[in-house]
Amino acid sequence: MGAELTGPVLRVAGLSKRFGGTQALRDVDLEVAPGEIHALMGPNGSGKSTLIKILAGYHHAEPGAVAELDGEPFDLGQVTASRHDRLRFVHQDLGLVGELSAIDNLALSHGFARTAFGNIRWPEMERRTTALVERFGLGIDVRRPVGSATPVQRTVVAIAAALQGWEGRRGVLVLDEPTAVLPPGEVARLFDIVREVRDAGAGVLYVSHRMDEIFALADRVTVIRGGRRIATRPVAELSPRSLAELMAGEEMETDHRPALSPGSAHPVLEVRDLWAGPLRGVGFDLARGERLGVTGLVGSGHEVVPYAVCGAHAGQVRGRVRLPERSERWTEARDAGRLGLPLVPADRAGEGVIGAFSVGENLTLPLLDRLRARSGRLRRRRESALAEDWIGQVGVRTAGRRPAGALITTLSGGNQQKVVMARCLAQRPPVLTLCEPTAGVDIATRLQLYDLIERQADEGMGVIVSSSDTQDLLALCTRVLVVRDGRIAREISGRNITEPALVHAMEGTE
Repeated sequence: MGAELTGPVLRVAGLSKRFGGTQALRDVDLEVAPGEIHALMGPNGSGKSTLIKILAGYHHAEPGAVAELDGEPFDLGQVTASRHDRLRFVHQDLGLVGELSAIDNLALSHGFARTAFGNIRWPEMERRTTALVERFGLGIDVRRPVGSATPVQRTVVAIAAALQGWEGRRGVLVLDEPTAVLPPGEVARLFDIVREVRDAGAGVLYVSHRMDEIFALADRVTVIRGGRRIATRPVAELSPRSLAELMAGEEMETDHRPALSPGSAHPVLEVRDLWAGPLRGVGFDLARGERLGVTGLVGSGHEVVPYAVCGAHAGQVRGRVRLPERSERWTEARDAGRLGLPLVPADRAGEGVIGAFSVGENLTLPLLDRLRARSGRLRRRRESALAEDWIGQVGVRTAGRRPAGALITTLSGGNQQKVVMARCLAQRPPVLTLCEPTAGVDIATRLQLYDLIERQADEGMGVIVSSSDTQDLLALCTRVLVVRDGRIAREISGRNITEPALVHAMEGTE
């Protein structure tokens, strides 16, 4: 554990927030001590993100809430420079401007270095930004727009923006799902930085759904459920099962391992000599009913595979793809989009949902041609019935009486992910391709997604799971392809799929 706990560096009490008819938070108390990593956990929709946004000044708490920094009261409804100097945030959506470079994004909060005449000192700005991001070792080009960076690189830029100017004084660094798309090597680097902040005397409020992170990193954990604080406990007094039960409010099994059957011998997808981005001639077969994992370190190319196979990769693509049960003819990989294979993308908010649309509209978007009458008009009742049916099948939870009519942005991250999966499954594809399928979802939703994916495979669908989360690979996959330097470096099957084997293969240290 970090420094001995004294008075809290951050204290909130009686925190409540209502959105219309939904009570998001109800009389929540929370204390973070100096030199402490304090985890915040709860199911999707429990109120965690709302709490963080109130601390950041994005939402206003209901009257009666009390907040203190180092014993000094501060107004949750007022955002001041002093408050933000001691409260630093990395939000789940990162809060970056995609059109701007890393240099510009960091300058938005701390300003530009200027000459006496007001001109920007660009070389100095580049040196400053590079020094902040290079500790992660990802080779980020700080001059390029962050929108063109990988999810991992964008996460690093957001963390660097929060840490700039941090001098170890008493304050709190708030991290909301910082490792959602980070592979093991980058997670370890982030943990080192978080511990540095903790050891300097600051407090850290760490929001995560990954239990292994909580037990590896946190000193105490607060669980909220249904907008209420359920418990605050020292992590050393808990087990994964007891923590899961606090989150779910019931006994639950936290382990999930797939059946070892690799699927049928009949390939449902064949990929040959695939070149895209860092990929260098990747090829593989996917059997009917097989759950094939694809993984690797950042930049290895594993994250490009699902996009290239589905025809969604933005860059140049070479190679051949075939669905042998549909046709004996090969399709050029650059035309793979014609095969109609759906993709659950890595960036749910940026690539998976349309925020201005309802749940039903997001779900039925690729099915509109099937839902039109001969006159060309959309059959609204049929669309609504289809959406409600799939909402029920995948277990989407919304606050209103008409789930299909709810705005997609009112759903938790896990429920939005279920909508994206339902949209793909409603197309009845021979292959389901998923990229980081459980990023930012709680353990209960994660297990529901595992069961849903397993059911599709049991019914004969081929499944590709591209993930940097070894828990996904262990829970879902019957075979895993490990990509290094753009090529398949190792194939691991059945009982040989273990966390040490995966990490060693990814790092090249077998």
